[in-house]
Amino acid sequence: MKKIYNPKFETWPEILKRPTQAIADIEATVNDIFSEIKLKGDSAVKKYTQLFDGISLKNLSVSEKEISAAEKNVSEELKEAINLAKANIEKFHHAQKTERITVETTEGVSCWQEKRAIQKVGLYIPGGSAPLFSTVLMLAIPANIAGCKEIVLCTPPDKNGKINPAILYTAKLCGVTKIFKIGGIQAIGAMTFGTASVPSVYKLFGPGNQFVTVAKQIATKHGVAIDMPAGPSELLVFADETANPAFVASDLLSQAEHGADSQVILVTTSEKLLISVEKEVVKQMASLSRKSIAEKVIENSKLILVENNTQAINLINEYGPEHFIVVSKEEDFFVENIQNAGSVFIGNYTPESAGDYASGTNHTLPTNGFAKQYSGVNLDSFLKSMTFQKISAKGIQNIGKSIETMAEAEGLQAHKNAVTLRLESLNNKTDE
Repeated sequence: MKKIYNPKFETWPEILKRPTQAIADIEATVNDIFSEIKLKGDSAVKKYTQLFDGISLKNLSVSEKEISAAEKNVSEELKEAINLAKANIEKFHHAQKTERITVETTEGVSCWQEKRAIQKVGLYIPGGSAPLFSTVLMLAIPANIAGCKEIVLCTPPDKNGKINPAILYTAKLCGVTKIFKIGGIQAIGAMTFGTASVPSVYKLFGPGNQFVTVAKQIATKHGVAIDMPAGPSELLVFADETANPAFVASDLLSQAEHGADSQVILVTTSEKLLISVEKEVVKQMASLSRKSIAEKVIENSKLILVENNTQAINLINEYGPEHFIVVSKEEDFFVENIQNAGSVFIGNYTPESAGDYASGTNHTLPTNGFAKQYSGVNLDSFLKSMTFQKISAKGIQNIGKSIETMAEAEGLQAHKNAVTLRLESLNNKTDE
């Protein structure tokens, strides 16, 4: 890991750069694949599945037989763990429900807001080097609580054309309605345009690599909404002398093993801790099954020593991490002043892994600095707010004159007339 001591403010943009590929290079690839999928449908999807995943598929959809077989191949221990996580995630997302909001803004003018589920949603579940069945929980559970009618799931097949059993088991458990063996750009394209096999959706959810992230962003140009830009995973830890170096190193490595394009950063006011964490990273990495991936990430990651907590929080807010762990005797300072982070983990005994799996919060979060503008996935991500109003005769008399005046000032005569006709009608009734 690269060690950086007391960096000057003007160097922060360079120091905090993500190890990402140029978007322009990816966009050209995505646009070409999207054009072919729009034109040729399933045949194009199968072509790119062969090209990128190395498997030729006759059927893109997962059959009920495959789902039943998968359930038998998931251990009881894992099923219990998945069910515990499911219960906690459901509890946290059920608590996010809100009631109808009703206000009488003026006598006779009643306005209210209600939420309606997005009818058709598409879930993208990464399944390449690590089959993320936990992401099924994070996306399908709030989709079901929200009341989405059609929940379509796409995930890449392995070299034998199979889907990891835990993904299929979790998908069925959480009420996914259709499952397809499609990954990458072609999955996003299929759910964007629809094919003979894959239905089009109204909104896309889920993390992925840089190609998936760009594909989702381009999907918005074709009338499909997305949850957020969610690309390669990242973690920033602030720790002072009260932190356990072994814990900090384990958290850094937990994100480093996600993929070669992930990034982890330690910010600290303690040089002693910085050195201890660096040693622990080397020690713990030696025994990891995904050591080769973690090593590449560590090369792109940084240990940053700053002078004080104020400098630390300013740098962290500038970075806008997907995951932010704070272990400090001044934890309240960081909790109160963090403005840009996807999800925050507080204290020595709150590993980022807890949020990834079973604490109840959602792990689908904005990356690449988008925590400055976007929230992570939550119940509202699957809902639309709709406003309603009902105006009585008394109500239109109370606000009608103001509407007429404003419409006339904007030169919109028909807008004014829509009110004038009603007011004249009421006046005529009064005269009678």
